[in-house]
Amino acid sequence: MKASDLFVRCLEVEGIEYIFGVPGEENADFMMSLEGSPVKFILTRHEQGAAFMAEVYGRLTGNPAGCLGTLGPGATNLITGVADGNMDRAPMLVLTGQGSSTRLHKESHQVMDVVGMFRPVTKWTQAVLHPDNIPEMVRKAVRLARTEKPGAVHLELAEDIAKFEANTGPIEPRRFRRPVPDDKIVDKAWEAIRTAKRPIILAGNGTIRKRASKQLREFVSKTGIGVVSTFMAKGAVDMDAEECFYTVGLQGRDFPVAAIEQADLVISIGYDMVEYHPRLWNPDGSKRIVHMDFIPTEIDFNYAPEVEVVGDLAHGLWMLNGRVDAHGADKLDYDHSHTRKARKELTADFEQWKDDDAKGSIKPQKALWDARQVLGPKDILLSDVGAHKMWIARYYQCHEPNTCLISNGFCTMGFALPGAIAAKMAAPEQRVLAICGDAGFLMNVQEMETARRLDSDIVVLVWEDKEYGLIAWKQENEFGKHTDLSFGNPDFNQLAASFGWNGYRCEDSSQLQATLEEAFTTPGPSLVSIPIDYRENQKLTERLGNIEATI
Repeated sequence: MKASDLFVRCLEVEGIEYIFGVPGEENADFMMSLEGSPVKFILTRHEQGAAFMAEVYGRLTGNPAGCLGTLGPGATNLITGVADGNMDRAPMLVLTGQGSSTRLHKESHQVMDVVGMFRPVTKWTQAVLHPDNIPEMVRKAVRLARTEKPGAVHLELAEDIAKFEANTGPIEPRRFRRPVPDDKIVDKAWEAIRTAKRPIILAGNGTIRKRASKQLREFVSKTGIGVVSTFMAKGAVDMDAEECFYTVGLQGRDFPVAAIEQADLVISIGYDMVEYHPRLWNPDGSKRIVHMDFIPTEIDFNYAPEVEVVGDLAHGLWMLNGRVDAHGADKLDYDHSHTRKARKELTADFEQWKDDDAKGSIKPQKALWDARQVLGPKDILLSDVGAHKMWIARYYQCHEPNTCLISNGFCTMGFALPGAIAAKMAAPEQRVLAICGDAGFLMNVQEMETARRLDSDIVVLVWEDKEYGLIAWKQENEFGKHTDLSFGNPDFNQLAASFGWNGYRCEDSSQLQATLEEAFTTPGPSLVSIPIDYRENQKLTERLGNIEATI
């Protein structure tokens, strides 16, 4: 069959469901081959939006989705979203066209080294050099994308090679079981855990895998050890569990950091230091650490585990659970006061402004309290990047894994709107809420048309402050003032109407919950804009600077 037909057939055999993107003339054969295929192509309005959609679909399902661009500018438009997905550990396939192989050796229209460009932001990148290699390459790409830690892989198909005849066929996927931790190493980890007095679990991105979360919850229930999660590990332990003391990650001295200081052992599980560097919670490198993850840890002065349990995370936790049962959970002698006090203080903090009725602007705390009330345990919130992300990280907590998607590896603005479209495709029965700053929302505003065309029942909540609020916050903290970061905005209701969305403006705190509920119950995509009271930013900074050292 023709090479482009074989490529699509290989994707079908791999179980790829969606490709998001913007094609060009160099992808023409591939696009024709997709006609009639069960692999659905979703046309987007920008390649970056396509990459974010593929990322979110992969994060929620564990199955890679594709994002597609043509050569040159199409490929460069993809790269930011690809870098984001790769650093946030999302399995995804990146597919680009290329000029004819007869002109790649010389200066030529739109031709650049796309494979070289993607090398720093993918797990693997390769051009198809012969049509018969396509089955091996697709099989390798999907396997690498799914293998822990998941990430992005890139394949380039030149326009002339796409037309060649191929003499090979698809390779049937054969899944392998991940290696499991060594029994003696688990014994060493258990000995450190068993003899600790004030242990803490630091849960990272790896714990939101379904099997890992199940085993973590069982371990926590048996031992009572308190769990603090990174931004991307929310929901690994239910927010209502007494062992959950919420989230760490703000670069301030919050209650969870104080609890870690009081701990004599940190059990890091599925932890990626790209999210929250250990120098922020282990500044002198003296903490005793048991590291559990799919792969060995990054080498870092502030992170030197005395035991590394490397292998399938769920299996490693299952092995620990067996040791707890054999020892007897009632024989464990722990002092949990540090984690329980942190939970108590934070819970009171979350509830402080739940009944606020201020008019004219809405406090971040109130906005997030109301968002939590209108979303069920399995509904999905996506956070864009900006000052609102820091508030979501601290104040919005979860019952289930993968129900709060935050970009916290590469931290890319413009993530939430296209991501929400993909989230609704992955979980059509769940409510999907994207929270954006006015800056981040406009970075991929063109995908409002994609949402309308797909009749996507999503709600986007825009926090309007008319400046780059997070940068202002950070400059204010460091210099006592900030540079000019202000800008103008459209009338968001008129913007919504122009794209065929439902539009709502709420300036009354007491009406926000009802407004969000109406937005969710009205068919089609909805945009809700609110004036946000970012005077709270500095107040939070001051409070975090005054957290008591001993809790």
